[in-house]
Amino acid sequence: MNIGDAAAATGLPAKTIRYYEEIGLVRPLRSDNSYRNFRESDVHKLKFLGRARALGFGIEDCRVLLALYDDDHRESGQVKAMAEEHLKRIDAKIADLQAMRATLGTLVRACAGDHRPDCPILEDLAADTH
Repeated sequence: MNIGDAAAATGLPAKTIRYYEEIGLVRPLRSDNSYRNFRESDVHKLKFLGRARALGFGIEDCRVLLALYDDDHRESGQVKAMAEEHLKRIDAKIADLQAMRATLGTLVRACAGDHRPDCPILEDLAADTH
């Protein structure tokens, strides 16, 4: 199948598929006229990558996950360890976002939002204490 068909089958933009090919995550066959020819196995890998990326795994993590997926002798503990490490990073991001939300919420509540020029939000952003 061509790249348009692969994009439709996977839900990934053609640009993303080209990028994945460029960095060696997928290797579609090439026809005599150099057009890409995606096999079902390529589409399966692209779907795998799309799901992994949707879960927030980085490109290098995806490379490792694909290698583990292709390795019949892998240990599930390797995959679990990667997923647990990724989960820790997600939890840290969530904590950071919650702290940002709390701070911004406090600032929004402190701002009168009226015709006066004084604004606690701008004052906080300009403060040297952070």
